[in-house]
Amino acid sequence: MSKADKIFVAMCEDILAKGHSSEGQVVRPRWEDGTPAHTIKQFGVVSRYDLSEEFPALTLRPISIKLCVDELLWIWQKKSNNIKDLNSHIWDSWADETGSIGKAYGYQLGVPYRFAQGEMDQVDNVLWQLKNTPYSRRILTNIYNFADLSEMGLEPCAYSMTFNVTGNRLNGILNQRSQDILAANAWNVMQYAVLIHLFAQVSGLVPGELIQVISDAHIYDRHIPMIKELIGRKQYPAPKLVINPEITDFYAFTAEDVRLEGYEHGESVTGIPIAV
Repeated sequence: MSKADKIFVAMCEDILAKGHSSEGQVVRPRWEDGTPAHTIKQFGVVSRYDLSEEFPALTLRPISIKLCVDELLWIWQKKSNNIKDLNSHIWDSWADETGSIGKAYGYQLGVPYRFAQGEMDQVDNVLWQLKNTPYSRRILTNIYNFADLSEMGLEPCAYSMTFNVTGNRLNGILNQRSQDILAANAWNVMQYAVLIHLFAQVSGLVPGELIQVISDAHIYDRHIPMIKELIGRKQYPAPKLVINPEITDFYAFTAEDVRLEGYEHGESVTGIPIAV
């Protein structure tokens, strides 16, 4: 069965059994009806996925690889902060009337910085280092820019990636300050696993480990019944990730170049309320 399923189920069971409830506290998020959106959470949740063994796709319910990759490329390749460049509607609640989410996510990755090898943005710097100084311990991105927080529609949840090469294996650590487990966990795991695969392919490396570190891993109160039903479902073997092998330039990838082969899964979970 999928190792991603086992990790997800164990995490949810631990949060439900041992998590801390925010009931009685003043919380910022609200449901659409204005009700405070309370959570039950665990601090400092760490999950490890060996991408050389299998692709970490949740099989308890379907996760759209096309939409995951579309959002990933929107941030990391297009470096966009406008939802008009995105094919899904997951960012609509945080965009203004022009479609902008402010100086967040893709915007930060596209800001040029001066490095020893010249001026380039964070993504280009990572790609340059993976090809030229792969064993550096300074290959990372960080989009939590305090100077621009007031101009962000949403302060970044997944805010940094640290890349590290061991032998010919490309590893990555994803740091997240906060995560809505039902709505975003499987999505983010799949996205950043794909990112490591894409970066490895264009850098002459092979995928290694993805480590996800979540400071505040939470389940919203209105999601608890959905989570309990979800983690009791049948699990299936992990699918195979297939990437167009002809592409050697990260900026040439499209969502159509990435697919899952043999993806068996349970039914969709519909009507997930999102706290804003």
